[in-house]
Amino acid sequence: MGETYEAAGVDIAAGEEAVQRIKDKVRSTFRPEVIGDIGGFGGLFSFAQHRYRHPVLVSSTDGVGTKALIAQAAGRFDTIGVDLVAMCVDDLVCQGAEPLFFLDYIAVGKLDPDHIEQLVEGVAEGCRQAGCALIGGEMAEHPGAMEPGEFDLVGFAVGVAERDQLITGEHVKAGDALIGLPSPGIRSNGYSLARHALLETAGRSLDGPAFDGAKHTLAEELLVPSVIYAPAIQALLKQVDVRSVAHITGGGLAGNLTRVLPKGVDAVVDPRTWEEPRVFAEIRHAGSISVDEMRKVFNLGIGMVVVVPADEAHRAIDVLRSHGQRAVEIGAVEKGTGEVRFTAHDPR
Repeated sequence: MGETYEAAGVDIAAGEEAVQRIKDKVRSTFRPEVIGDIGGFGGLFSFAQHRYRHPVLVSSTDGVGTKALIAQAAGRFDTIGVDLVAMCVDDLVCQGAEPLFFLDYIAVGKLDPDHIEQLVEGVAEGCRQAGCALIGGEMAEHPGAMEPGEFDLVGFAVGVAERDQLITGEHVKAGDALIGLPSPGIRSNGYSLARHALLETAGRSLDGPAFDGAKHTLAEELLVPSVIYAPAIQALLKQVDVRSVAHITGGGLAGNLTRVLPKGVDAVVDPRTWEEPRVFAEIRHAGSISVDEMRKVFNLGIGMVVVVPADEAHRAIDVLRSHGQRAVEIGAVEKGTGEVRFTAHDPR
């Protein structure tokens, strides 16, 4: 008897079982624009052109980085799909786009239907929160390239915006207010440093307490799913003159706010205006990491920043809070050279 695909490490039957398990989860994300059902060679989405005068499609792709290694080590895969959706749709909304649909790509060393079901449930939950449809995806088994239990997760999102309402940051002016949206965990950025400091340097255990007195484990702390800001930002765009939006991912506040500032102004941030989640102090102390390095790598508790006219700051905060975001004014725009400055050396 000759060689088989299964003997080479690819289990077609397991793949078919996984597809059956995730069908209802995927369908739960469908919007009225979705055409057909699961199983086609391409996802179909009927674009409602009558809603727009000059629609512009906005696309984004991202992954979850080495947060996947924490999920793998903890054996918990049900939340990381939310992170995947957040990384993509919260980029789209920075340009004023409404997320429409999403596709995922899951690569594994050995296909386990239970594992896939948990991953896709997380992606579906993220899509439900974001209001976008999960219309396609791919599961790939890579024996030899990846070990059993290893996986990678990648997402692709498409949204739409009216061309004359695209957010470009060009209208930001000195005197504008910076409104920060809190992030309870470290989202999906900086995990290589977090893992190195906590697990390798400090020798912490994922099964141990997150910090002294904590009732939850370090694994649970590190797997806190990312907040999905897109719906709150979309609501804000309808009620306030939003001049710029920055998704605070790799590079921290300094690395991302500079991307949405025009020449001639600086963003001046006061780090004392929000409460930094405890996990960042744990990382800082475990690795003896400087404040400047922490700011370069992590969001330090602010996952999104919107720039609005100063006289609309209170209104913006009210709108964001009414949509579940504990927004706070974290600084202002001043004349400058396109940099991000901090008003004080944060002693935390």
